[in-house]
Amino acid sequence: MTENPFTDSEFFKSGGSGDKGCVEAAITRRVPDRVGLRDSKNPQGAVLILRPGEWAAFIRHAGRGL
Repeated sequence: MTENPFTDSEFFKSGGSGDKGCVEAAITRRVPDRVGLRDSKNPQGAVLILRPGEWAAFIRHAGRGL
């Protein structure tokens, strides 16, 4: 298994999410062309790593509530 490049990264979530569970995102210098996503309710869990086009599609669809 490969090491998670986002292990020591600072993750951020939308300010509008309040105290509810949410997806958190991070970008790290180790892999600057990738975005890491994780579940804020399970920060020690898996990190989904997205390429720029995948991140753009995620944002596009999340903005529409899909």
